[in-house]
Amino acid sequence: MVEKVEIVELVDALKRAIVDSGLTHYRIAKDAGVTPDVIDRFVRGERDLRLETAGKIASVLGLSLKPRGRKPVCRK
Repeated sequence: MVEKVEIVELVDALKRAIVDSGLTHYRIAKDAGVTPDVIDRFVRGERDLRLETAGKIASVLGLSLKPRGRKPVCRK
């Protein structure tokens, strides 16, 4: 089972990647196949993402979600 702290690290890393990407939420959403509202609310901490959606967003940003030992991480 994944510990809560590991999930928080993954969520924080993905939020940072979105903000640091320089891309608009609209562009990320369009390329990931989700609505801009999904990105907006996730970045603001108002909603969580399904792992599949997080993977799509990570892919748009040139990242992949891979386990690091037992911890999931967001890697370039």
